[in-house]
Amino acid sequence: MPTTLAFDIYGTLIDTHGVVNALRAIVGERTEAFSSTWRDKQLEYAFRRGLMRNYVDFAVCTRQALDYTCAVNGIAMSGEQKGALLAEYRCLPAFPDVGDGLAQLRDAGFRLYAFSNGTESAVAALLTGAGIADFFIDIVSVDDLASFKPDPAVYDLFLRRAGTSGDAAWLVSSNPFDVIGAISAGMRAAWLRRSPDAVFDPWDMAPTATVAGLGELKAVIGGHHSDRAP
Repeated sequence: MPTTLAFDIYGTLIDTHGVVNALRAIVGERTEAFSSTWRDKQLEYAFRRGLMRNYVDFAVCTRQALDYTCAVNGIAMSGEQKGALLAEYRCLPAFPDVGDGLAQLRDAGFRLYAFSNGTESAVAALLTGAGIADFFIDIVSVDDLASFKPDPAVYDLFLRRAGTSGDAAWLVSSNPFDVIGAISAGMRAAWLRRSPDAVFDPWDMAPTATVAGLGELKAVIGGHHSDRAP
């Protein structure tokens, strides 16, 4: 069976800090810290709602995280300004290595899927806007289960939708929680370490592989299959 690759979208292929230019016009020198808090709170809200079984889609988590970040920073942002930022979030750019990296993997025979906390429509719009939609066989969204990564059921959903098994599928993600979630659910996983300052959670589940860019994946995943060959 050809190897299936499940690509996380936000923060892995799509740069969630791509909104900083629009932010800078509003919050000035606090832009980087504001963007980081917004992203951290967005994920926290998704985790909490998944545990509580009190689901709203990822766009609501994003909006509520923006409201929180404004409040904690004492920034009185207008509804129009928030709307503009949320519109930016729906058309974020891909990281520079993504187009060439996905092309290499597709041409090498890997089966590529988008696998995201975002809704299918939101992810489709992001991928189309970034010019990378055609690389993927399908989009698998947690919205179909009304839960969020790293719920084990979400990774099971992916395997069923992709028609594959854990030993023939890799998750590719820049988010350690996602990598650990996939490994815990029986998949293999590559941690895409987008920053040299990024730290992996010190749990007892290390990534199957760690790469600094998508261009390294073909050799790394191929090497793992060679090691497993009889």
